[in-house]
Amino acid sequence: MVKLLAFSGSLRKNSYNQAIVVCAAQGAEAAGAEVTVVHLADYIAPLFSEDLEAHSGMPESARQFKTLLTEHDGIIIANPEYNSAFSAALKNAIDWASRMDEGESPLAPFKGKTATLMAASPGALGGLRGLASLRTLLSNLGMLVHPTQQAIANVHTLVDEQGVVTDEKTILKLHKLGAIASEFTAQLAK
Repeated sequence: MVKLLAFSGSLRKNSYNQAIVVCAAQGAEAAGAEVTVVHLADYIAPLFSEDLEAHSGMPESARQFKTLLTEHDGIIIANPEYNSAFSAALKNAIDWASRMDEGESPLAPFKGKTATLMAASPGALGGLRGLASLRTLLSNLGMLVHPTQQAIANVHTLVDEQGVVTDEKTILKLHKLGAIASEFTAQLAK
């Protein structure tokens, strides 16, 4: 059974991107994956600095997130688009996780693992522009990024007050993307 880590790049409590990643995770689970859904806000770390790392080492929250990445075969990310890119919080988490520990191969939490991407926005493009830069970053880290992705436009009309996706078409799209993540990762694990 493949293990997938699902999270959004948003720190917002009622994040639309967290809502869609939870929905996609359900599709991955239905397709046979073991999925761990986390909220990036639980792994906040100071902005990455080599001086801070040399003085204090890796912050515990960053180490916990890196451990999660290392323990999973792939990731499902919902990316909030901030000025046509990914969030600073997501970039910071990735920067810390990319730091090599003694005896570890370079980029161990990422290299050879899968990534499946999605985004959500109240806007008409659904966060699509931010996925290109995230795809490039993850590919450069050695991840195998599935070509299928989802951008959910007008998401504020598709999610209820509890942060649950309620639109049936959107649920089907996200469940299908989750299943793709599961199957893609399983194929590469063979």
